[in-house]
Formats: sequence, structure tokens, C-alpha cells
Amino acid sequence: MLVGVPKESFAGENRVALIPAVIPQLTKQTKLEVLVETGAGLAAGLTDQMYLDKGAKIVSRQEVFEKADIITQVRTLGANLEGGKADLPLLKPNQIVIGFADPLSKSDAAQAYADKGAILVAMELIPRITRAQSMDALSSMATIAGYKAVLSAAMKLPKMFPMMMTAAGTLAPAKVFVIGVGVAGLQACATAKRLGAVVSAYDVRPAVKDQVQSVGAKFVELEVDAGQAEDKGGYAKALGEEFYRKQRELMAKVVAESDIVITTAAIPGKKSPVLVTADMVKGMVPGSVIVDLAAERGGNCELTKADEEVDVGGVTIYGPTNIATTVPQHASQMYSKNVATLLGHLVNKEGALKLDMADEITSGVVVTYEGKVVHARVREILGMAPAEAAGDKEA
Repeated sequence: MLVGVPKESFAGENRVALIPAVIPQLTKQTKLEVLVETGAGLAAGLTDQMYLDKGAKIVSRQEVFEKADIITQVRTLGANLEGGKADLPLLKPNQIVIGFADPLSKSDAAQAYADKGAILVAMELIPRITRAQSMDALSSMATIAGYKAVLSAAMKLPKMFPMMMTAAGTLAPAKVFVIGVGVAGLQACATAKRLGAVVSAYDVRPAVKDQVQSVGAKFVELEVDAGQAEDKGGYAKALGEEFYRKQRELMAKVVAESDIVITTAAIPGKKSPVLVTADMVKGMVPGSVIVDLAAERGGNCELTKADEEVDVGGVTIYGPTNIATTVPQHASQMYSKNVATLLGHLVNKEGALKLDMADEITSGVVVTYEGKVVHARVREILGMAPAEAAGDKEA
């Protein structure tokens, strides 16, 4: 089978789906051959010659889609509504497309793949189970986002992070407050602590307290039933408005005392909860910085504007929606490993496709199959009957 790697068409996207280093692994373990669009890896510092040296073939975009049985992308149509439209006419029935697809928010795009007869595999839907950890692209990108958010904030803050004893006096350390302690938040805590800041963090899930403390940060507590705060997949759940009111009251004081606030609280497929209000921002000292990693879904800060840097009373609010692409080489390396591992799960050692829809990983990530939307959550969003009731192949 042939795997294709087209150049990303989303504006400002510098990552690439497969890097040269994973090609020998794919060739050896699954007998897959790799076709790469010319220039696909340049933005990540990967030349065509590097791909050639590892056994890939360099072809045109047209050839990638014409010849490849599997297309690997960072952003498929759902996560690239403008640029992705140009690829739809190139798709073939039963061609597999793997990449970020935003299926829970842009579910209409999933239907477009079903109409083409293509098999859409969404990297966001990798189940959070032990044997799928090495495929978890969301966690990989969140690690980079948390790290880069702290560096971005440090560049904007008119202070240095660590406490310093100098001949000119003592410099107090910066205070960093991280809201939302998933993968991105925990990495933000660890990075800020390594830079010398005094770090505190908050999450609706009490279970993450030990993780926060393990990287040297203080956990800000608000009593909540753990079962209410976390779903069975380990993601934070949306809670009631009364809870969020108490939460904002608790955080107002901490936000006001912080030099940097980094927010990461996102609910899959839903608008991000507003955790930092306009009044909280007004209470911050001029020169303070907010980096809102939830900006793509509306933001955790009431005043965030996606992909813009705004000044409110001397407080800088930055809401990047694709911060991982600013570290394209390592982001591509991590994402590529996730994709290659998933390919090893979907393709056997003889290079033949093995879509076992009874398998938890396969059924979890396959959105469209045999001309239909088969993923239960996406079907529900589209207002479709459950697959079994509709007579579809069980997913």
C-alpha cells in the first residue's frame, strides 16, 4: 500500500504529517511505501532530499492523491475548511484520510468525506487508554502548547521569571497561575517552574493535585465531586453555572496577584468556559500577561480575541489558536510518531488494511466508512439515528 503526505494547505501551518525518520519503520513493519509532495516538509526544516534518503518518493500533490491508498495530514477538511475544499475532488472511494478533523464541531465536513466514499480517521478521537497512548496526538500537541505558552508569556512580561539576588537589590520572582491542568497545563506548570517562577494551578478535577505538586507548583483548591468534573475518558466535563460562579470568585484574588495567567480549559466539541472575566482582568497589575490556549473555541478569558494580541488597561491578552506550529520540527516529530503508530495498528505486516471495527481504537477514530458516517458521537451531532438502528455497519 502507498501512504501519501501532501503539503499542508492551512494558512500558517508549518507541520508535516510524516517526517523522514519514521519512513524506514513504516517500510519495515508494514511494508508501506511513502509518497511525499515536493516541499511538504520544508516549513519544518525537512528537505525533499531527506525524504529521498529514507526511501520516500517525491511527487506532485496530484500524484499523492491519485496514487496513495492512505493520505496522512495534520489538518483534514474539518480543521482546514478553506484549503481542504480543494482536496475533496481528489479523493477516491475507500481512500483513507488520517489527520485532525475537528469532527465534533465541524461534523458537516465528515459527511463530505462519507459522500466521497472516503474513510476518515480523526486523530482527536484517539481513546485515552493505555495501549493508545503512543497514538495520542492531542496530548503530543498539548505538551508543545503548554511549553510554548510559557515562553510566549515570558517574552511579553516586563519582568524576569526567577528571583535574583544582585548588587542592585533583590528581584522578586514572577507569579504564574495556570488554569486547567491537562497535558498543556501541567507542561506549562513545569516549564514556568524551571524558569524560576512561583507557580500555582487550578483544575476542576481534584485528582490532578498530586501532578501539580509533583512539578513544584501549588494547587488552588475548590471542593467539587470528582465524578462531576471528569468523564470516563479523562477529559474535564462542563459543569453548572453555579459552580463556575463560585470558581470565578475563588480565582479573582489569585488572578489579581499573578503576573502571568495561562488558561487551557477546553471541553471537546463545546465552547470553552469563561473563567477569567473582564473584571478579573481589570484587577491585574499593568504589565501582566494572559495567554489563552482555549482561544480556538471562544477562550477562557472573556476579552480574548483569537490569534490577536490585545491590551486592556496595560494587561496583554494573547489568544493563539495554533501555537504548536510555532515549534514545527518537534511538533512534526511527535505527531509523525503518533500517526506512524496508528498506521501500524491499522495495517498488518503484509501491508494490508485491517479495519477491525470491534477494536476500541479503530472504532474510536474511524468517522466515516463505506459511504456513511459511523462514529456514534458524530452521528448524534448530525441528528442521525444510531448506526445499528439505521442499518449501518456496526462501529
